[in-house]
Amino acid sequence: MLTISFIENNKEKVLAGLAKRNFKNVAIIDSVIELDAKRKAVQTKMEIAQAEGNKLAKEIGMLYKSGKGAEANALKEKTVQYKQDVKKFGEEVDVLKTEVKALLYEIPNIPHESVPAGNSEEDNEEILREIDIPKLHDGALPHW
Repeated sequence: MLTISFIENNKEKVLAGLAKRNFKNVAIIDSVIELDAKRKAVQTKMEIAQAEGNKLAKEIGMLYKSGKGAEANALKEKTVQYKQDVKKFGEEVDVLKTEVKALLYEIPNIPHESVPAGNSEEDNEEILREIDIPKLHDGALPHW
């Protein structure tokens, strides 16, 4: 399976390899890149919400230590919203990861540059033959 980073960094190489394999659904490559960009954006939002929640938690602790319980309780309400945002963004990231993975499963591996393009086994070129394939008589049984 191709990785997202490989696809993003070598898009032209991937498209050329898929053309050799006669893969018709090349639009899936752009879909993978777009979905991954969306996942990264949502994950960034989630991490920002987590950081803000952690910052508020430290502030609340400092306020309780200094005896300002009313102010600390007011800040606690904000942390609830951050926790809900983190949960919502986390679920969205999970959905996007699943979608990207499903698309990646549909993309075949790309052949080596030396492999010629072709539609069938007959298009391959034989480079080396170790032995000659024996001709069997008419009534020969298969090995299985």
